[in-house]
Amino acid sequence: MKKQKISIIFVLALAALASACITSKDLSVSLQGGKTAKNLTAIEEAIIPLEALSANEARTKTKEIAAAKELLVQMEKEASADADYSGKLIAWSGRLAILEGRYSDAMRLYRQSNSVSPGTIPAVVLSIRLEGDPSKKLEIIEKELALLNQKSLGIGELNIEKGRALAELNRFSEAAGAYDVAFSSGINKVYKDNYGQERERAWELRNASGINAGSLTLLGRETVTWSDCIALTKNETQLLRFITGGRNISDADLFNRLVDRAVIPFTQDVTLSQWPLERPKPDTVVTRAGAAFFIWHLYATARADTGMLSRYSARYATGANPRSPIADIPALSPFFDSILGCVETELLSLPDGRNFRPAQSIKGTEILTILKKIDN
Repeated sequence: MKKQKISIIFVLALAALASACITSKDLSVSLQGGKTAKNLTAIEEAIIPLEALSANEARTKTKEIAAAKELLVQMEKEASADADYSGKLIAWSGRLAILEGRYSDAMRLYRQSNSVSPGTIPAVVLSIRLEGDPSKKLEIIEKELALLNQKSLGIGELNIEKGRALAELNRFSEAAGAYDVAFSSGINKVYKDNYGQERERAWELRNASGINAGSLTLLGRETVTWSDCIALTKNETQLLRFITGGRNISDADLFNRLVDRAVIPFTQDVTLSQWPLERPKPDTVVTRAGAAFFIWHLYATARADTGMLSRYSARYATGANPRSPIADIPALSPFFDSILGCVETELLSLPDGRNFRPAQSIKGTEILTILKKIDN
């Protein structure tokens, strides 16, 4: 009986020891996995802001690239026997090589990553970025997405690449949708921080399919000049036919004619009640006040209705105490009719419901949208 009792105790001790060993091993694996995930997040947050830049701009970020390379070197030194982790680090090195313009090294690293651990998401993205043709990029992305379900890791990263490829193809509405899918997938916040502006630009350009390359360049800017406004109007609408008659007139000549016909104002200062003597310049940045004046005068000309140019001042600006319904636009301003007209017809808005903010600049995308509305 005593011997049997000792045997039972011994067996239980062995079982406890085995359980402790397994628990210790599981804990070690868990800790290692946590460090791996943390490292991959760190390298993602170092490289994604660089990838979101244009190629030329990224290459100027030498300090940031050097820091990311050093981070990768340290991680590779500490890399475990985990093939998946090693393959991902190699793929990230390849993506960094693209940023430096080392495409042959990037291709070599892509092959190396796939030999270590085929099909990791960083490697798939590397293959997409090595492809120069946006249509072929899209084919790769769609093929990879078809292999995943909606809850799989990689949905977000692949949709970022899809948004970029669709924007290259001028399929802006679809691009905005792809970015939205990416941002709602639970992807790292660094993607929205760095690609959020691209999503907004795609949304602004959603109705810009079919426009020429020159106009697209202008639409990518945060501000536009009078020359830009003329180019957009000339290339994308028929609103200048009252001057051109279908002939090809230079933009410089068009600018002077539009100033002479009071379609482009001499000033954009809404507080002045009379025009200054100095003529405006083609490279002057257009404000919301200037845009309203330009748009409303083109609209009146297109409709052959000059009464539009004094409609609101006749209603509000007569009598002993003229009052403006818009807080920051004086009733006696030369811009009064144009701004009220644009607001009432919903071509432009009051950002806060009370003020027009006339001195604020305006984007080319907004101007083109309005021009297309009044051209129809």
